[in-house]
Amino acid sequence: MNKGEFVEALADRLDVSRAQADRALSTVLDIIVERMAAGEKVAFTGFGSFEVSERAERTGRNPQTGASIKIAASRVPKFSAGATLKTAINSK
Repeated sequence: MNKGEFVEALADRLDVSRAQADRALSTVLDIIVERMAAGEKVAFTGFGSFEVSERAERTGRNPQTGASIKIAASRVPKFSAGATLKTAINSK
């Protein structure tokens, strides 16, 4: 399912226009991104949580040359599934 299909399903379930559903979804995603960028954890009980994980600087290898390269430290998004989501996926 891509974003367009998701928006269509959301519009059908909420009985709103596709534009309203798209705006609502975009707003929710924007809020999640803003909070994560600020270092906050965003949790939806039963569904899961989004948080930022820190990766330390490390040494890697260039696969073409085999030369060692430094990979910079970075912050990466992380999602942990909640119990209700896990149960729903495993029961089907």
